[in-house]
Amino acid sequence: MGKTSKILVCGQSSVGKTAVIEHMVYGNHVVGTPTMPTIEDIYTAVIETDRGVKEKVRIFDTAGLDGSKPDLPKQYLNFPDGFVLAYDVTNWESFQRLDKLKKDIDKHRDKKEVFIIAIGNKKELQDCRQVDYNTAQLWANKEKVKLWEVTVTCRPSLQEPFVWLTSRITQPPSKSTFPLGRKNKGSEC
Repeated sequence: MGKTSKILVCGQSSVGKTAVIEHMVYGNHVVGTPTMPTIEDIYTAVIETDRGVKEKVRIFDTAGLDGSKPDLPKQYLNFPDGFVLAYDVTNWESFQRLDKLKKDIDKHRDKKEVFIIAIGNKKELQDCRQVDYNTAQLWANKEKVKLWEVTVTCRPSLQEPFVWLTSRITQPPSKSTFPLGRKNKGSEC
């Protein structure tokens, strides 16, 4: 384990951000639990990457965005190594908000590389779906964001996006192709 990576989870109010994090980290979410507004919470988890390395991750759960609080506070935009943009597949407005969040992140990150994923929660509620998967995938492709649809009742579906994101954040730098240590016999400098 190297440095602790920071992941910020953001999105509209009541899309299930806290439920996703709590069930992914602790496995203790009970379906039907009343929604409690989040001000801010921080969770620490050890996530095994796709390389088999365990990495310490700090997950920041933010207050939901709504009409009275339409923007993510600017202090949240600069410190994370990765972002999870969350929406509810049964709420079109929550999906539309992702576009503004993505633009704010891009604007305030000054072209610094950051990994961003999107998760559509409540995929089990097919009869109430307002956000078609193909529509969400088109947006994700356009924005170069990886997309998952998840359900809080299926822990593996919650873990996969976080494993992918942590694996990208903590990826070791690629080996240089610069031939150090070899002497070039034809050059006398």
